[in-house]
Amino acid sequence: MESALNWVNENSDILIEYAVQITLAFVVLFIGIRVAKLCGKLTEKAFNSRKVDKAVGSFVSSIVYAIVLAATVLMALSQVGIETTSFIAILGAAGLAVGLALQGSLSNFASGVLIILLRPFRSGDYIEAGGQSGTVTKIEIFSTELRTPDNKVIIMPNSSVMSDAIVNYSREKTRRIDLVIGVGYEANLKEAKQVLSSILDADIRVLKDPGYTVAVLELADSSVNFAVRPWVNTVDYWPTYFDLVEKIKLALDDANISIPFPQMDIHLHKDK
Repeated sequence: MESALNWVNENSDILIEYAVQITLAFVVLFIGIRVAKLCGKLTEKAFNSRKVDKAVGSFVSSIVYAIVLAATVLMALSQVGIETTSFIAILGAAGLAVGLALQGSLSNFASGVLIILLRPFRSGDYIEAGGQSGTVTKIEIFSTELRTPDNKVIIMPNSSVMSDAIVNYSREKTRRIDLVIGVGYEANLKEAKQVLSSILDADIRVLKDPGYTVAVLELADSSVNFAVRPWVNTVDYWPTYFDLVEKIKLALDDANISIPFPQMDIHLHKDK
């Protein structure tokens, strides 16, 4: 016991110095954690104030928090005399090894960053990407979640989303419905055109500006095809589409205008 006290007395200056360094390290760590949380919250608040997708704001704020926290840990280690240069080198080597092992995950992460920066879509948009289509419900670090119209959930890696063309059906406020309506060659084209135009004029969902198009598209093998192309608000696209198809069929029937359809003649040969 006496020898221990003597050792403490002899090394009191060193012990006090280490105690101060450790205390400063804890203070730096304590303040750094608070600063990291504050930076994360401020980042998320800045994104929300600009009406950026909440998932995107949360994603960026988590990255900012991790970066500030990592810098805080390095500062705290330097306070206790640990050589951070070699420590960073070790982390770099470990990071390289992990990166090589997780190339796919890093690719998804990089693609997630691109989604945030380029913003090709947001939560709530109906998109087609990577061979899948649905409404975007979540944008996460490694994946994007879609919900199909029949309520299936599709979780796609971000690299798959960004590897090909992205079709965003919700970005613009208006969309054009493209219908091809065929009538028989014996039909009166002017009458058929009038019937199609009257249907569009009667539907209040069809926009006046830009105006719709009803014109002969082609002289096909068995029909004269009309291009019927009205503009509607994006939210009215599918309800209007379904209603127009039904109304056009009924109106052409009432006007005795035939709609050609493929037919097959079957010849039966009776053995003698």
